[in-house]
Amino acid sequence: MTAAADQTLALVRQLIACRSVTPADGGCIDLIAGRLSSAGFQCEHIDRGGVRNLWARHGSATPLVCLAGHVDVVPPGPVDGWTSDPFVAVERDGYLYGRGASDMKGPLAALVTAAERFVAAYPDHAGSVALLLTSDEEGAATDGTVAVVETLQHRGETIDACIVGEPTSVKQLGDTVKNGRRGSLGGALTVKGLSCHIAYPERGRNPIHAALPALAELAAITWDQGNEHFQPTSFQFSNVHAGAGTVNVIPGSMEVLFNIRFSPSSTVDALKARVKEVLDRYGVQYDLAWHVSGEPFMTVRGPLLDTLGRAIESVTGVRPALSTGGGTSDGRFIARVAREVVEFGPVAEGMHASNERVRVADLGPLSVIYERTIEELLASR
Repeated sequence: MTAAADQTLALVRQLIACRSVTPADGGCIDLIAGRLSSAGFQCEHIDRGGVRNLWARHGSATPLVCLAGHVDVVPPGPVDGWTSDPFVAVERDGYLYGRGASDMKGPLAALVTAAERFVAAYPDHAGSVALLLTSDEEGAATDGTVAVVETLQHRGETIDACIVGEPTSVKQLGDTVKNGRRGSLGGALTVKGLSCHIAYPERGRNPIHAALPALAELAAITWDQGNEHFQPTSFQFSNVHAGAGTVNVIPGSMEVLFNIRFSPSSTVDALKARVKEVLDRYGVQYDLAWHVSGEPFMTVRGPLLDTLGRAIESVTGVRPALSTGGGTSDGRFIARVAREVVEFGPVAEGMHASNERVRVADLGPLSVIYERTIEELLASR
């Protein structure tokens, strides 16, 4: 395991040094493509809209096992919030600090080194192993993994098993595997009013007053009960704005942003209809634009979950729990072309915050877990 740890730690350091603030890749894609090409992978750049994407494959047969991740990171924020430069990997008290250390340059490095060791040990392995990488996961997510998936669909290619290297562990490495995610439906609501002097309200129409009862009801609705695998659907307002900042003018409109994280117990069409019914019942005059950023998906117990679970337990002694909680990931896109999709990675410490970090001692075992999973899925055939 020392070799896996040394290889992975060295690569994480290189990746953190790349200033890959979304959607920039900061040189990460070329760095990884160079390594994978040297290892015998056929590397295909599927770039779109200024986003760098890599599809690297070793082998041409089925089954196809895919390792997926992103090289982009969120902005570091104020540098004075960090104890060290966010783009210089610093090892301190058993942790490696740097932007992307846990989300997800740490697990990404583990995926890459696992794939390298596997093809070196089994150059004539059964099936194929591929890596799908993007620089557009933390941003709009419109020209990244989506572009690669659309290319695969056009070619009629499917993935049998995919591991996305998101940080899923909660307290210790291996305690949680995500086998699905809720869907995400966003709404941009414009409530129409009529602006006037606030001393003469009869001359105008206050959009705030008109909308508040409807908004209160939307916030209080129990949309569904979820199910044994998914939390209930959640409706949350994320931004409300009206007026120009003065106290004596009734605003002409109000802008409201909201998001619905929904379980398979609800559908997009049903959610849209319920929102419209509430707004119409209160007589709100409005425009409403929708954006579906992902449908819910879930992988049931099968070859991938069973194999990954055995690998985790053999390396860490921990039996992982399954979860569908949390936000969205690129797994929602990969599920369109993959029979099984799961997410597994290290503990997310400081993810998207200052002083993001990953446990150094987890990097080697994580890479070995990935390697053993690929090995059992392909080399044992």
